Amino acid sequence: MAARNQASHDENGRQDGTISKRSDSRHLAALVLARGGSKGIPLKNIKMLAGVPLLGWVLRAAIDSEMFDSVWVSTDHDEIEKVAKSWGAKVHRRSPEVSKDSSSSVETIQEFLRHNTEVDVVCHIQCTSPCLHPSHLQEALKKIIEDGYDSVFSVVRRHQFRWKEVKQGSDELTHPFNLVPSKRPRRQDWDGELCENGSFYIGTRDLILKENSTQVAYFEMEPEHSVDIDVDIDWPVAEERVLRFGYFGRGVSVMFCRVSRCLTDGKVFLSPSGEDMVSFHTRDTTGLRMLQNDGVEVVLLTSSEDPVTQSMADKLKKMIGCEVMDVGEEPLKDVQSVVEKKRLDWKDVAYMGNDSADATCLNLAGLSAVPADAPKDAADSAKYTCRQAGGMGAVREFAEHVLLQKEKAKTQMKQDRIDRNNF
Repeated sequence: MAARNQASHDENGRQDGTISKRSDSRHLAALVLARGGSKGIPLKNIKMLAGVPLLGWVLRAAIDSEMFDSVWVSTDHDEIEKVAKSWGAKVHRRSPEVSKDSSSSVETIQEFLRHNTEVDVVCHIQCTSPCLHPSHLQEALKKIIEDGYDSVFSVVRRHQFRWKEVKQGSDELTHPFNLVPSKRPRRQDWDGELCENGSFYIGTRDLILKENSTQVAYFEMEPEHSVDIDVDIDWPVAEERVLRFGYFGRGVSVMFCRVSRCLTDGKVFLSPSGEDMVSFHTRDTTGLRMLQNDGVEVVLLTSSEDPVTQSMADKLKKMIGCEVMDVGEEPLKDVQSVVEKKRLDWKDVAYMGNDSADATCLNLAGLSAVPADAPKDAADSAKYTCRQAGGMGAVREFAEHVLLQKEKAKTQMKQDRIDRNNF
């Protein structure tokens, strides 16, 4: 298998997560296990974290690492399947036998391998590690591809002294496991210990099916990127951490935005003179100008289905200073032609819509959003759901999200790994 430098697409232009920039001939698959029956937090795997489904954070890192021949989500739940596909992953519908509370991750991965015989190496990525970056996966996989290990797992360095637990009512005394109390070291004089952080586990097919490993290595991640969400109390902490240390993608260069029910609230006013009128929120138009000032091209979309906004195309163009494009009932064909004309990938595109017809474009775009009042099928296809409704500041909210992502992407390009000595 030759190295590939570009993502493959299906007939609709969807990136299918099969991106690879390596010369290794083995089939490397990323696999996220996302069962629907989470006991700690219901449907935790698709709960919104900083505006993005928890599952989306790790899928974006896996696909953008460009190390995998396929990226998968193993699930037993329809809603999780929809979210997984909207982020470009393939879906393995796990059997009831490995969907029980007592089912182990190893059993589920073994089932996945038996159904996908082409896969040689699996990188099991934990959905609950939203601060994972592509560089973590790239460097860890080098240990498999270049150094010949058959198993690599992620660890974090902890400076914590451990003591033996004493059960209530026992006469036993506690004692330390990893220190001499009379010679308690200062933090700077102690290297600490390496602990699994649960972010990812990589293994070859033979290792996983036979559960026998001879060449094991670890990959050390920074403490700030080692986030594990298990219960609700972890959520606010994780949200703060991911906004500071999460992976926000590569940034976008163009944003398509529906005028009707995104820039407007969908209402049409009739004046005494018989003219149809719509209103725009100044926060939203300011948000679009913020994007333009940061180098993001804005294209507003009108439709014959909404003749009022269509008739205002020239006024919109003058008021906001951006291109206004008329699209058909299904906007994909028209938007796809612009994407191809500009020689862009869908990852470079942001899209905001508020209708069922927008679902495919919302799915394809690297960054996509719907207002709070969007219909369910559109919301299921979007990667970000705004807190505000259409015409009430939703466009500004999404614009700020796009700019945050763009700024984070710039920072990550300059410094892909954070120097631990700075903390």
